[in-house]
Amino acid sequence: MDLPVVGLVGGGHLSRMTYQAAVSLGLSLRVLADASDDSAALVANGVVVGSLTSLADLAALAEGCEVVTFEHEQVPGELVRALEENGHKVYPSSAALLHTQDRLVMRERLSALGAPVPPYAVVSSAEDLSGFAASYGWPVVLKAVQGGYDGSRARVVASLSEAEDLLAGGVRLLAEQHVPVRRELAAVVARSPYGQAAAWPVVETVQADGSCVEVIAPAPRLSDERALQAQELALDLANSLGVVGVLAVELFETADGIVVNGLAMRPHSSGHWTIEGSRTSQFEQHLRAVLDYPLGVTALTAPHVVVATVLGGEGEPELDKRLHLLFGRDPALKVHLHGEAVRPGRTVGHVTALGDDLAETRDRARVGAHYLRTGTWDPS
Repeated sequence: MDLPVVGLVGGGHLSRMTYQAAVSLGLSLRVLADASDDSAALVANGVVVGSLTSLADLAALAEGCEVVTFEHEQVPGELVRALEENGHKVYPSSAALLHTQDRLVMRERLSALGAPVPPYAVVSSAEDLSGFAASYGWPVVLKAVQGGYDGSRARVVASLSEAEDLLAGGVRLLAEQHVPVRRELAAVVARSPYGQAAAWPVVETVQADGSCVEVIAPAPRLSDERALQAQELALDLANSLGVVGVLAVELFETADGIVVNGLAMRPHSSGHWTIEGSRTSQFEQHLRAVLDYPLGVTALTAPHVVVATVLGGEGEPELDKRLHLLFGRDPALKVHLHGEAVRPGRTVGHVTALGDDLAETRDRARVGAHYLRTGTWDPS
């Protein structure tokens, strides 16, 4: 069969799950990994071991591929542009990716498009930060303008003294108003080069200690009006920014409406539920989109879908034994282990539960994830 080869930059668990989707489509997936024992490198049928900051390694990945795509936003923009200039098809493009790599560019573009964003300003001194806080109050959210991944390099500060090390670090900082958040939501969509687009139901994401620990699909108690607003916003942004592939729009729900917190132009943790919970997973959809195949149906497969994150605990757990016992207790659960080294607090997998009753479905997912981490059944 003469099916295309897709090049994927990054050897982590998102690439690993994309590879699983590629298998069902009959595609070959070539991965650029840091090391031969990276999560995706252990399963992919083509691996280039190299650096995402090396144009030569990126070119080696791209050679012979129909398209190159990404599992993260960390590839330097100038290298993405160099691949494009050398005739390689890259999705999302360097122009689109810039909005996930530079928070100031993102905020300015979203503001120009009329998207709801919190008040913001670049700050480089204590005087700048004091002036911003005088206008919008403490606490203030400080973020590095460039760098960071899924919320990293961001901190809430309640005073100048708490920001001293950041201000002295020589990193360009963006100050944002600390929005009074009722909860966090995510609107995940996909768009093809042809311009076809599809949206999944809006989900609620639950955060703890900087990690997403639970995703609930669809978001409970979300009005049809607000859900439609979030989906339309994500679709409009995908079109306006020229995104090809999956776009996750991270949202804050406030008393006054929704506010855009961040963007990710790739499969995202808020979309893991789609593997079993949607007719088309985000990973398959991303491949369809970057190859310009017609997009798949995004309908739910159950009334409620809940994903609970498995975090690493102390030491290496006896996962084989725990899987036996967990599946014996609840054989309908779906477990995805990410194939990465276990470290305290690190995301090492997720458990998905589907059901008719939301409270019961949440409880099953939480119990499963807690048991895999600790070997005990009570997550309370």
